[in-house]
Amino acid sequence: MNTSELVTPQHLTRKAIIYIRQSNPHQVLSNQESLYLQYALKERALNLGWRSEDIEIIDSDLGQTAASAHLRESFKEIVSKVALGKVGIILSYLLDRLSRNCSDWFPLLDVCAYRNCLIGDQDSVYDPASPNGRLLLGIKGQLSEMELHTIRARMTAGLLNKAKRGELALKLPVGLIRDEDKKVVKDPDTEVQERLQLIFTTFLRVKSASKVLRFFNNHDLPIPRHDRFGDLVWKKPSVAAILSTLQNPAYAGAFVYGRTRQVHKGPSHGDTTQKRLPIGQWRICIKDKYPAYISWETFERIQAMLKDNYAEYDRNKSRGIPRPGAALLHGIVYCGECSHKMVVQYKHSTRYICNYLRQQYGVPVCQYIPADSVDACVVEAFFEALSPIELDVFTRTLAAQKEKDEQMRHAYRQQIERLRYEAALAERQFNRSDPDNRLITAELERRWENSLEALKDAEEAYSHLQRSNITPLSLSSELKDAFRSVGKRLPQLWNQGLLTPQHKKALLRCLIDKVIVHRIARDCVQVRIVWKGGDTTTLKIPINVGSFTELSSADEMERLILNLSRSGEPDEKIAEHLTKLGHRSPTREYVLPNTVKVVRLKHKVF
Repeated sequence: MNTSELVTPQHLTRKAIIYIRQSNPHQVLSNQESLYLQYALKERALNLGWRSEDIEIIDSDLGQTAASAHLRESFKEIVSKVALGKVGIILSYLLDRLSRNCSDWFPLLDVCAYRNCLIGDQDSVYDPASPNGRLLLGIKGQLSEMELHTIRARMTAGLLNKAKRGELALKLPVGLIRDEDKKVVKDPDTEVQERLQLIFTTFLRVKSASKVLRFFNNHDLPIPRHDRFGDLVWKKPSVAAILSTLQNPAYAGAFVYGRTRQVHKGPSHGDTTQKRLPIGQWRICIKDKYPAYISWETFERIQAMLKDNYAEYDRNKSRGIPRPGAALLHGIVYCGECSHKMVVQYKHSTRYICNYLRQQYGVPVCQYIPADSVDACVVEAFFEALSPIELDVFTRTLAAQKEKDEQMRHAYRQQIERLRYEAALAERQFNRSDPDNRLITAELERRWENSLEALKDAEEAYSHLQRSNITPLSLSSELKDAFRSVGKRLPQLWNQGLLTPQHKKALLRCLIDKVIVHRIARDCVQVRIVWKGGDTTTLKIPINVGSFTELSSADEMERLILNLSRSGEPDEKIAEHLTKLGHRSPTREYVLPNTVKVVRLKHKVF
C-alpha cells in the first residue's frame, strides 16, 4: 500500500536501499532494540510499494561513526548506485544514520536530486529535487551534525573536568599499576622497576636511544612490556620501545592529558593524523601525581637530548648526535650571513656550506667555508679554555665503570631469579598434569624445557660477566697523574689518534654552544664562538684561496717583493720578512719562496 504521494511508478522500477548503521561496536552489541527498529524498515518499504526482491539491506557499516565517510565503504557504495540511477529510495530509521557531516550530506542530496532518488526515514519521505524537500533535509542534516558536536562537547567537558583533577583513569605504562583503592603505585616486581631505571641511567650515560638498544642487545637483557591484553611480558628491546619509555611523562610522576593533536591531512574529515605536541603545549600537566622513576628535571633533560639527537639537524635546527666525519663542528656551526645552520660537504674537500636559502628560494649559496682551518682555530680556543682545568678523570671513570658493572650484575641476578621461578612453575604444572593426556603434557614439557634453557643461558651470561670483571684496573702513579692533568695534556692526546671523531665532537660540545662563521674577505673568515655560559670569543682566521690575486694584501705584498728584489735580497729572505709582517701565501699560513719568485718573474725582475 502506497503511503506517500512522492513515490511514483518510476521510483518503484528501481531498488529501495535500507541503510543500517550503529556508531560503534559497543552499540551494536548493547542497542539491540535500535537495531531491530532499523531492520524493520523493510516493512515500510513494502508499504511504500516496493517488491520484496527489490529491497536491499546494507548493514556493512555497523560499528562505524557517521562523522566522516572516510571509512564507510557501504555509504560510498550507496552514493555510487544512486549516481548510476539504480536506486529509487534510500531508507534510514533516522537521517543521522546516513551522515552527521554536512560535507558528506549535501553531495548526497545533490546526487539524489539529479537522479530523482527519494530519501525516507521513520516519519516521512522527502524529495531532494523539490525546494521544500531539500530545505527539510538540509535542516535535518545540519541538526544531525550539530547534535554530534553537542554530544561530543558534553562528553569532552566531563572528561576534561576529571582530567584537570588528575582523576581520569588513563592507561598506565608498564611499571605503574592501580591497587585495589584505584591508587597508582609502582609495580611490586623489583626487576621491572630496576630494569626501567636501567633504561634511564643508560640513556643519560650514552646519550642516544640507539646506543641504549645496542647496550641491552649486547647483554641479552629483555625489557618489560604490555601485550595486547595488558599483561606483563618480557620482550627483546626495540628503538620504539626504548623511545616510548624515555618519552612517557608518567615515569616522571606527571599526569598528562593532551600530548597529541589531531591534524587534518586533507579535505576529508577522516583523513587525519596525530601530531605530537611539545611540552609547553600539553593541555593538562599535573606533576607529582604518580610515583616517579625519575625527576621532572631529568625528564626535561632527556627530551631535550632526544630532540637534539634528531638526525635531520639541517631541517629541524637540532645538533644531532656526534657522528663519524672529519668536520668537528657539524650541527653547531651557523652562517654569519643569514643565521641559518650550515651543513657539511665532503666532496673533494671538507667544507661548511649554507644552502638553506638555495633550497627554499633557489638563490645562490650564502657561503662555502673550508672546514679544516676553522676547526683548527676552534679546537685551539677550546684547549685554551680547558688548560687551567684539572679533571680527576681516572677516579670518575673507575666510579662510573664500577656503578655500570654493579647495575649489570644486579640486572642479571634479577633475571636469573625470575627465570628460576618460571622454571619451577613450569615443573609444578607438568607434575600436576595427567600423564595419560599427552596433548597437554607434551606442551607443558616443552614449556619446562624452554624455561630451563633460558635459565641456563642467563646463568652462563652472568658467569661470563663475573669472569670479565674479576681483575680490577690498576695503573701506575705516573699514568694516574697523566689522567688527572688531562686538561693540560688533552692537546697531545688529541693528535695521537686515541680519540675518535665522535669523542672529539662530544668534547667540543661540552663547552661550545654554537659557532658563527662569516667570510669578511676572500682569504679571511671571522669566527664567533658562543660558549655554554653565554660568553663569546671572536677570532679572525686566514683561509686558503686559489690564487695570489685573491689575497686581500696582494697589492702590498707585490710592492714589497719588487722593492726588496730590486735591492738584491734573495727570495728566501724576502719570504721570511713578509711572514714576519703577517703576510701569507694562497695555500699556506706563511709566505713561500716560490710565491716571491712567481711575482718577481712576472715583473721580469731576474
